[in-house]
Amino acid sequence: MGTMQVLLIFIFATIAGMGSCLDEFQTHRPLIACTMTGLILGDMTTGIIIGGTLEMMALGWMNIGAAIAPDAALASVISTILVVAGHQDVATGIAIAMPLAAAGQVLAIICKTISVVFQHKADSYAEEGNLFGIDLCNYGALILQGLRVGIPAVLVAMSVGTGVVEDMLNAIPPVITGGLQVAGGFIVVVGYAMVINMMGASYLMPFFFLGFVVAAFTNFNLVALGVIGLVSAIIYIQLNPKYQAVAAAPAAASGGSDSGLDDELD
Repeated sequence: MGTMQVLLIFIFATIAGMGSCLDEFQTHRPLIACTMTGLILGDMTTGIIIGGTLEMMALGWMNIGAAIAPDAALASVISTILVVAGHQDVATGIAIAMPLAAAGQVLAIICKTISVVFQHKADSYAEEGNLFGIDLCNYGALILQGLRVGIPAVLVAMSVGTGVVEDMLNAIPPVITGGLQVAGGFIVVVGYAMVINMMGASYLMPFFFLGFVVAAFTNFNLVALGVIGLVSAIIYIQLNPKYQAVAAAPAAASGGSDSGLDDELD
C-alpha cells in the first residue's frame, strides 16, 4: 500500500470518527465509509458491497442520550481495508466488523471520558470570556474522537501486506468466524426490527417477517423484492380502513356543507 493511500485513509478515517459524534454529514455510516475507503484503495465496487451489507446491520445503531452505540466508523474502515488490501473474502470482513464495532464502542467511551477534561477547561475559559479557548476545547475533544478511528486504521493499513494481519486472521478458529457470520445475519434482522420498533409501527411486523421469508425461500433479486414491497404497500393503503376514513372525511364535510346550504335556500 502506497504512502499516499495510507495518508488518505488516515484523513478520511479521522473525518469518519468525527462524524460518529457529530451525526451531521453521516460520514461514519457504513455505506459512505466503506465506499470511500474502497475508492482510496482502488476497489470501490467491493467497498459498496461491504458498506451495503454493514449498513443493514447498523440501521438501529445510534447514540441516544448517554447510550453509545457500536462504532460503525471503525468497523467499516478497517473491515474494508482487510477485504480489499488484505485479500480477505467479504464474509470474513463482515464477520470481523462486529467485534471491531464493539471495540470502537469501548474506545468511544474512553474518549468521551477523557473529553471531560476539555469540558472543565472550557468552563474556566467561559468564566474568563475567552471564546477562542472554548473553541479550542471543542475542537480538541472532536479531534480526539477522530483519532480514535484514524490511528487504528493507519496501523492496520501499514500492517497489511507484512503478513501480520493475515496470520492473525488465519489464527482465528473457523468455528468463531462461522459463528460471527451467523450472528451478523441475525443482526441484520435485529437492525430492521429496532427501526420499526422506534417508529412505533408494530402493525408492519407481518410484512417484515413475510419479506425475510420470501427472500429466503425464493430466488428473486432485489428489484423483484422491491416491486413486491411497493405493490404490497399500495394494496395495504387501499384496503386499510384507517386511510379510507381519512379520505372520506373531506368528502363528508363537503357533503354536509352543501346540504346545509340547500336547507338555507329552502
